[in-house]
Amino acid sequence: MNCRIILLFCFLLMFSCDQNPKKINYESGFKNYSNKGFALIYDEKLFKSKDLNRKMSDRSLLVFSNALKKETPVKITNLINGKYLIAKVGKNTIYPEFYNSVISKRIAEDLNLDVNQPYIELKTLDHNNSFVINKAKTFDEEKEVANKAPVEGIKIENIGNTIIKKEANEVIKSKNTFNYIIKIADLYFLESAKILKERLANEYNINNVKIIKLSKNSYRIYKGPFKNLESIKKDYKDITKLNFENIEIIKL
Repeated sequence: MNCRIILLFCFLLMFSCDQNPKKINYESGFKNYSNKGFALIYDEKLFKSKDLNRKMSDRSLLVFSNALKKETPVKITNLINGKYLIAKVGKNTIYPEFYNSVISKRIAEDLNLDVNQPYIELKTLDHNNSFVINKAKTFDEEKEVANKAPVEGIKIENIGNTIIKKEANEVIKSKNTFNYIIKIADLYFLESAKILKERLANEYNINNVKIIKLSKNSYRIYKGPFKNLESIKKDYKDITKLNFENIEIIKL
């Protein structure tokens, strides 16, 4: 039997085996997790309205993420301006599925996150990562810039067990337009992508799904673009009912 037919059969089998929504649990030791999406910035009102079942201090350096086990070191990157910090995952918490994490106001401020577009990448660290907890470490290019910059220009702070890299006294005024897509899956074959698109429409009533060729053997299934937060929230809720491992929000 043709190899491609076998792969298509396997894909259909996996997709049809479990049509119930299921939360992926990485507590068994999944270490190479990475997800791009919107963070939920903690506010006391969220706890009082029961959108969250756990409190967080405004000055906390922990992050809530149900995709990762407690104490996992993670790199949180503001994908709009490139700033990042290293933090640790706190206890599992109930929060809206649309968000890939819950962060404190302190983290949002240190990363200069745009509250209207708190777009971040949450990524685990492993032994091969260039970032080391408790020790500030920069790439050669960053060192060269730091050596030439004024003392107050760029700094690396070590606060407790967390490393933060940021520009001092910087005021960010976001001029970024809201323009995002929801990545549903990346597949090897165009035939697989077409079959998935058809099933999404016929069986799940998820329409206006598009396919884009990323490379010779990579085809992305996505929906969008979305021009405002509320519209992407609505469609994301429907898409998360599918049993896909890593649905992401991608900025165009």
